Amino acid sequence: MTHSTRRDFLKTAGCLTIGFSLFHPYGEAMAAAAQELPGSLRRYPDINAWLQVLEDGRVRVLTGKIELGQGLRTAVAQVAAEELELGMEQVSVTLAETGVTPNEGYTAGSMSIETSAMAIRHAAAAARQQLLALAAEKLQAPAARLEFAGGRVSMPGGRRSLTFAEILDGRELSGTIRLPLPLKAKQDYTLSGRSIPRQDTRQIVAGAPVYVHDLRFPGMLHARVVRPPAYQAKLLGYNEQAVRAKAPDLVRIVVNGSFLGVIAPGEYAAIQAQEALAENARWSDAPPLAGGDALPAYLATLPVRTEKVREKGQPISGGASLQATYFKPYIMHGATGPSCAVALYDKDQLHVWTHSQGVYPLQGALAEMLELPAERIHVKGVPGSGCYGHNGADDVAAEAALFAMALPGRHVRLQWSRQDEHGWEPYGSAMLMDTAAVLDAGGRITHWQYELRSDTHSTRPGGKAGNLLPARYLEKPFRELQGGYNAGAYRNAEPYYDIPNQHLTAHFFEGPLRVSALRSLGAYANIFAIESFMDELAEKAGKDPYDFRLMHLEDKRAIAVLQKLRDITPAKAPHPGSGIGIAFARYKNSAAYCATAAQVRVDDKGGRVEKMWAAIDAGEAINPGGIINQTEGGMVQAASWTLMEQVRFDAKHVTSNNWYTYPMLQFGQAPATEVAVIQRPEERALGAGEAVQGPAAAAIANAVYHACGIRVRELPILPGKLKQR
Repeated sequence: MTHSTRRDFLKTAGCLTIGFSLFHPYGEAMAAAAQELPGSLRRYPDINAWLQVLEDGRVRVLTGKIELGQGLRTAVAQVAAEELELGMEQVSVTLAETGVTPNEGYTAGSMSIETSAMAIRHAAAAARQQLLALAAEKLQAPAARLEFAGGRVSMPGGRRSLTFAEILDGRELSGTIRLPLPLKAKQDYTLSGRSIPRQDTRQIVAGAPVYVHDLRFPGMLHARVVRPPAYQAKLLGYNEQAVRAKAPDLVRIVVNGSFLGVIAPGEYAAIQAQEALAENARWSDAPPLAGGDALPAYLATLPVRTEKVREKGQPISGGASLQATYFKPYIMHGATGPSCAVALYDKDQLHVWTHSQGVYPLQGALAEMLELPAERIHVKGVPGSGCYGHNGADDVAAEAALFAMALPGRHVRLQWSRQDEHGWEPYGSAMLMDTAAVLDAGGRITHWQYELRSDTHSTRPGGKAGNLLPARYLEKPFRELQGGYNAGAYRNAEPYYDIPNQHLTAHFFEGPLRVSALRSLGAYANIFAIESFMDELAEKAGKDPYDFRLMHLEDKRAIAVLQKLRDITPAKAPHPGSGIGIAFARYKNSAAYCATAAQVRVDDKGGRVEKMWAAIDAGEAINPGGIINQTEGGMVQAASWTLMEQVRFDAKHVTSNNWYTYPMLQFGQAPATEVAVIQRPEERALGAGEAVQGPAAAAIANAVYHACGIRVRELPILPGKLKQR
């Protein structure tokens, strides 16, 4: 695999479009025309920003998003093929790459379908219009009478036809996408709305080279980083002679301030050199980490910055009908494959292959850290092995870049170890949630009060070096950026129920561990607390858990997912010692609707989830099978978080540095799953990738209560918490 500029990329592809500037200064008229365009088209309203028509009639789709296992590559191919009347085999997809694809920021927030896929749908519709118009000229026939299918445009009856290449005849397919734009009628869809299998699944199952971890280049070297014993420890020195005596194949020791690492000809040789250097390096002491022994109590003592998020109606006065406190610990991404990147610095150009979720923001952060112009940094997105959120992908890419610049002309591959991944990735923040509510005589909620404590929920680089891990250890260190995306802490903190009086307050602290975005951000903890509390309120009001929620809902689509869940879920648990719990939320209160149920069995060994159900409404489902896959995976992941996962640490550093000290559900422990997708083709497509996390947690906790009568409000639900039965 070699790097290509956009110009070279288009040449070798045999593309009949021209290049475009990703930084084109559109004027006021252009901005006005783009105001109603969907998603990323508002910034890139040119057809050839999204599509390339190749000489053989196939179409290449360009998306600024990255494949995370959510099936994006297949979904965007579906919408393009649909509008252009092509078969799936006639569409290929190029993922995020600087200078080649549009800058769509991060692949995050379950927004890829809403932004990138809808942009591609409109670009394909505009391309169809242009191809029809050009064909009408050549065939001397009205465009409305022409037939469009399989990469050809034909006269009625097939008397004459032209391929896309013949239509274009060397001219470019370009121009501005403007509204109104005729899209294909949804009742005529043949691809969108179908569960087309992911095109990369067969390769993954067969162990084919799919991931960034699989990249190999001629003469490639391997690197490893030597970590300090604590976040703030500084390098005092090392004994190079002793290291070389133990690692004779060592190519180079790379040191820049407190950033320390090795380069060797092979991966095992790099590990040997890393171990030798770690034994012969000296570090300063660092301030101790606090809170490892009693985290909820410690977090409650931290100074906070307070934000009033929601103030509707009157606060609670005269006492609440019920109040409770809930807790979620630090949890990690725990990617199956540790973070990995490859970098090459050659002829004053830096090339980086990475599974970062934002190639353009990473490009900007690298430019600042390395003091290089952004145009001299090429970043290509390559899928990684498993992660929804900001794990170590950006950090390992930055470290690989440092190694490559220390040894120009050679590809350098850096893969983190399991200890690197577990011990140094940014975690999902621990959170405390205090809830209180008042019920009237009829069992309706009249007042709701909610206060949460949390660290930030995203410290992605965002074009700045300060949030890249190695940048903090350089000789000229970059200060960690403060604040981050605080609003992520109160994602879904406002209940999606009709409650006349609501007061929501967020308190932000700076906790002891490094944190950032993890799947669903604060929604997981907030929905766990809200929906657990709704179950407690239902019991206090003497109501059925379904009926209690339904009596507080006005949104018909929300009501429909709960009713659908009730239809597919057993009315009661099948055997003694088991229970069924439910939960509902609309992700971000603006994206997909999801209702979830869990069947849990509790015995003297603890609790285990036997089966989970979900009903989900994501509007127009481009690929229902993809939604089912994401929802099933989300339920299993949330079950693991809820039952087992928590990051532990002592006064020096994180101690959960392997799968024994940070256990998660194994294959044999995963529950059976069943998902019902409510297809609404008349509605806009909604993000679905993170919708199930919070409801799944609450459904499990509620099921535990119904199984054994123990209400667990502090996650995870470890076996010891169920021994009171």
